[in-house]
Amino acid sequence: MQPKPGNELTEKEKKILLRVARASISAAVGHTPPPELDIQTQSPSLRADGASFVTLTKNGRLRGCIGTMQPYQPLIADVQEHAIASAMSDFRFPQVKENELAEIKIEISRLTPLVKLSYHTTEELINSLRVGIDGVLIRSASGQATFLPQVWEQLPKPEEFLSHLCLKMGVSSDYWKEHQMQVFTYQVEKFREE
Repeated sequence: MQPKPGNELTEKEKKILLRVARASISAAVGHTPPPELDIQTQSPSLRADGASFVTLTKNGRLRGCIGTMQPYQPLIADVQEHAIASAMSDFRFPQVKENELAEIKIEISRLTPLVKLSYHTTEELINSLRVGIDGVLIRSASGQATFLPQVWEQLPKPEEFLSHLCLKMGVSSDYWKEHQMQVFTYQVEKFREE
């Protein structure tokens, strides 16, 4: 993860998480219980509380993405829970079917802790965001929404990024220009299936 070099997952840990995600999605799609996790035998990084998002794509297009911003359970359990949710509970998509499994690719994002941005003007807000590096969480009385750093690939302009984030939160695209919001940034360590 970017803020603490040396805290990255090993290749072996990444492979374990991808395997757990794949096996858990397959089980959910087949309506069987997910694989049991023997948390005590895992590495310290996989046992430690971690926040993750699991993104599913099919033919390069989004097919599901669910996660959490705050760590509340071991990383390996968090990945399992959000892999299943991405396949079965993302309200934007129908549940993943068994005949799609071979075409689905899994990407896991491990999140760093949230950092609150303080800003006074929209210009300050825009200048505080690091394109391609920061994930952004916005929060207001209307709710909250986040985009992972990967979304910058589709929305490389901060203004556009914030406007789409407001729409995702369920408010007008200009909401960020007219209202003071709580804004948090974070980074991710991301990895995907070959």
